[in-house]
Formats: sequence, C-alpha cells, structure tokens
Amino acid sequence: MRVLFCGSPVFAVPSLEAISANHEICGVITNQDRSAGRGKHTQQTSVKKKALELGLPLFQPERIDDVFINLIKDLNPELLAVAAYGKIFKSNFLNIFSKGGINLHPSLLPKFRGPSPIPAVILAGHKQSGVTIQRLALEMDSGHILAQDRIELTGKETTAALSEQLAVIGAELFVTAIDSVEKGVVREYAQKEEEASYCKILKKDDGLIDWGKSVDMIECMIRAYNPWPQAFTNYKGLRLAILSGGVLPEERDFSRARNGEVVGVDK
Repeated sequence: MRVLFCGSPVFAVPSLEAISANHEICGVITNQDRSAGRGKHTQQTSVKKKALELGLPLFQPERIDDVFINLIKDLNPELLAVAAYGKIFKSNFLNIFSKGGINLHPSLLPKFRGPSPIPAVILAGHKQSGVTIQRLALEMDSGHILAQDRIELTGKETTAALSEQLAVIGAELFVTAIDSVEKGVVREYAQKEEEASYCKILKKDDGLIDWGKSVDMIECMIRAYNPWPQAFTNYKGLRLAILSGGVLPEERDFSRARNGEVVGVDK
C-alpha cells in the first residue's frame, strides 16, 4: 500500500523506519528547516535526515495549498500516516487518500489530547501511559481509535526516556494498524468524549518551580520538563536548572527551612 508519511521530531523516526520496511512510502512531509542556537545554524528535522538516508521523496511545504495538494495527488497515495507533525489537516487534503489518514498519538486517548501528552502524563502522576493509533479528524485528536498499547509507569520516567520508549512501541503498533487497514479488517471505535482531557503547548517559563507546591508535584515537574523546557529556579539572581530531584524520607527533618531555601551544598 502506498503511504504518505508526515512527521518531524525524533519521536517519529522509528515509525518512518518501520513503515518503510513494511510498506511503500511514496513521500515524506516534514517541517521546514529552521535556524537555532547562538550561531543561527540551520537545523533539519530528524525525519528529514532519516528520509534522505532512506532515499525517500521529501516535501517541506510552507503551507498545504491547492498547488501542493495537486502535487501530492500525482503520487497516488492510498493512506496518510502521521506522527508528531504538529498541524491539523483540512478535509481537502484528507480527501486525497482512499484509505483515509491515521495518526500515532503518545497517550491513551481520549486522555491528554493535544501537543504535550508525554510531559502531561508524568506531571499528572499517572501510573499508566501508552500509545494510540487514531483516525485523523478535523478536530484535534478526536478521531476513532484503531489500536492502543499501554505500559505501566515506574514513577521514575523523564519525558526524554518515556518518549523514546513510546516511539518504539508506537512504531510497532503503527505497522500493525496499517496492515489491518490494507486488509480491510480494522475495527474502529469512537472515543468517549466525557473522558477527554487536554494538554497545552509548553512554554519556556513553565519550568519555573513554585516551591509552595507539594514535594511530589515538584518531583513530577522536574521529570516532566526534562529535557524541555527544563525545571528551574532563580537563585542569587541566576537561573538555576534543576536536572533531577527526589523526595527525601520523612525522617530527614527540614521543618525549620522555608520553601525553596537551600539547606546544603555538596561540591
């Protein structure tokens, strides 16, 4: 089956590799190169690098307009497969694909719809996470569910580590779902809207620790915001990054210390 793949960050790379090994990818859409860092060096998306390595046709449109839609039509794609592309497609684009479009979302939908589900599940202190393959819909992350796979969380995961784990699990589930679509044996079911929850786009300042919150909440925050936007506090006029943290046992008595006070330093 001819598949058009859309994705950008490193999370999407295992899916691109897995799908290309099992189906014909007629094209890859990814975000445009951008300038980053102090030197404003041009950075390619992880998906672009992998697509070039695999020798796949690559597209980086500024916008999906009529000209681009006609270009994609000429590829005769049957299915649209999306992983972390970051944009909602309109019906005039989705109508190109005879088998429709499906998306890999790194949460157990309908929980944590939106752009930051992995930090959100860690921040919420949930005991389970997972991946969902859903039909693409005009509303964000609201499509019918084709497949899900769940994992137990240890309570030690960072966003970086959990992203890597879910990317691999999601790639395997993606291929299974695509196989089912191709064979016409896929079973879909609607999401329960009454159980839906949402997560937001993260901003750099979201990492600022409020020392008035519970120790468990702060510990979750440190893990959830690793690697970005990274938890931090202001200390002696400086921005102090908090790379890791843990909850001390109750026998350690810091009852006289103020919230956020430094009680010791180990060099």
